[in-house]
Amino acid sequence: MKKFTTTLKNIWSIEDLRKKIIFTLILLFIYRLGSFIVLPGIDPNKLANLSNNSKGGMLGLLDAFVGGAFSKASIFALGIMPYISASIFMQLMTILVPQMAKVQKEGESGRKKINQWTRYLTVAVTAFQAAAYIGYLKSPGNVEALIPAYGNFFWISTVVILTVGTLFVMWLGEKITDKGLGNGTSIIIMVGILARFPQAIREEFNSRITMGAGGLLLLLIEIVFMIAIIMGLIMLVQGTRKVPVNYAKQIVGNRQFGGARNFLPLKVNAAGVMPIIFAQAILFFIGFAIGLGKSSNKAFLSDHTNVWYMLIYSVAVIAFTFLYTALIFNPKQMADELKRNNGFIPGVKPGQPTADYIGTIMDRITLPGAILLALVGILPGLFQLVFRMQQGFSTFFGGTSLLIMVGVVLDTLQQIETQLLMRQYDGLMSSGRMQGRQAVTSGI
Repeated sequence: MKKFTTTLKNIWSIEDLRKKIIFTLILLFIYRLGSFIVLPGIDPNKLANLSNNSKGGMLGLLDAFVGGAFSKASIFALGIMPYISASIFMQLMTILVPQMAKVQKEGESGRKKINQWTRYLTVAVTAFQAAAYIGYLKSPGNVEALIPAYGNFFWISTVVILTVGTLFVMWLGEKITDKGLGNGTSIIIMVGILARFPQAIREEFNSRITMGAGGLLLLLIEIVFMIAIIMGLIMLVQGTRKVPVNYAKQIVGNRQFGGARNFLPLKVNAAGVMPIIFAQAILFFIGFAIGLGKSSNKAFLSDHTNVWYMLIYSVAVIAFTFLYTALIFNPKQMADELKRNNGFIPGVKPGQPTADYIGTIMDRITLPGAILLALVGILPGLFQLVFRMQQGFSTFFGGTSLLIMVGVVLDTLQQIETQLLMRQYDGLMSSGRMQGRQAVTSGI
């Protein structure tokens, strides 16, 4: 406890770090404040049905990412998600389209071009999603919340306000990245997810209280399981396979360069949270397309406690893990970089044999990583099925929400530790340097 207090004092004593923390907290407060401002033309006292209708499926996931702003019909109802969608699309395009890859390799100018195109695409995606959100608000069960006298202006005002709201949240994220602490986009998503935790644990507590004395014991067991899952997720996010690399010696004049030994850190979970998001989106759209949600006995594609849902979902996560890893991981490029820098893997010839060796190792470690990622994805449904807990509380036992929170917290703590070590203070961990996600998808 004394070391923890000393660490906090050291963090606060660094003026630059203190300013970054305060700046980040102020912008996050502005974001959370805007999440409670309801769109014009909507009666906030009649939003109960909207909240109930957005608890499951992709709508529930979106509502979790924006901190409940979606179900509150807030001006930030779409949050940062259109920007995330545009960023993921541009990232895939830079991998699949050679012209885009060439632009990305132009250095700082290329990065600025990609960022500018991403912003333009964000506007288009937000306008489209805003129109879809209006259709959702006018659907049966939600239309009662609309004020009839405002009907003539509702469509245009809502599209404009939601688009501006998303762009403002995107600007907040960029400012946090530039002048604050950590990746602004990721922190905004994490804050949105954490904002639902107090309500979720309160609902679970009230539910267990009605069960009598055994209910509190069951709640304690659930919290112990949650801590154990978080520890396991930290191991999954930080897990790497270290491939040894040697660098040949070079003598230039009277100086010797190279000759050092290093390693390539290959991530066990290189795809990050993307396979889970893709799998959930695919199941949602398949269920929507074939109309399985119309009858409760066939709605297994939207029920994460259903055994068939867990099976199909796990297969989809494993498949998308291999697919996305193949898209973002290029062993040929890594082999060329090693060869260009006079590096080699002991016992492996440079060039194509090195690329084949790295690719084989990556395939081997991706399989257990994909299986563990699928297990993380179905854990909320398993815990809700076994412990009969509230659905909102079960989402914090795995899935996209917990994986994002663990990754973002690790990244932020790593930046704080770097600031401490730069000023010759002790790090946050006495056992060694803290590692963030590094190669995990930065867009999420």
